[in-house]
Amino acid sequence: MQPHAEARDLPEELALPLASGAAWWYWLGGRPAIDLVNTLRERWRRRVETLVTPDDLGLWLVRAQLAPAPPQVTRARLREARELREAIDACMQAALAHEPAPAAAVATIDGWLAHAGARTQLAVADDGTPVLGQREPADPVKRALAAVALDAARMLGTPAEAARIRVCASATCSARFYDRSPAGRRRWCSMALCGNEAKARRHRERSRSAAA
Repeated sequence: MQPHAEARDLPEELALPLASGAAWWYWLGGRPAIDLVNTLRERWRRRVETLVTPDDLGLWLVRAQLAPAPPQVTRARLREARELREAIDACMQAALAHEPAPAAAVATIDGWLAHAGARTQLAVADDGTPVLGQREPADPVKRALAAVALDAARMLGTPAEAARIRVCASATCSARFYDRSPAGRRRWCSMALCGNEAKARRHRERSRSAAA
């Protein structure tokens, strides 16, 4: 089951900092690395943290289809997840600006890649037949975050993919997304939300001009 790709504006009266951010996640990024970046909401203004607690991160990994069940997350892993998130965003911003990626951010992403590979295992089935499979990760959180880092590395390290990194064109939205449209001209994180709001705003402006 895919995460629900709904964008919800954060209410002005929202009490900050959040006790838990799960109600405010959205899945419009188009790939895990960007969905992780989008867990810091309203980067343009209030910078609302939605990976608030270790339990938040565990649940996010499940909803992002990176873990089958919420793993036990330590505060240290939560801190590392946020650091990875900001490293990915720093590199995305550099790609958008056609500037060199920050070396420290690249090193942070690269540091996770060693944990991204599968660990092969040869086991014995009930009938005695050898079965080739994968070992359970010793640290499922580290493995899941490494998968995010690998997704980011593939995106940032492939020019054709890096060229499709976008930030929503709305002045009141900071959502990042990966443009999978055939023409590569998508402007909004969500046409149903930011796109329609922009159309409605242009309509109001034209109506006022006509009235004047």
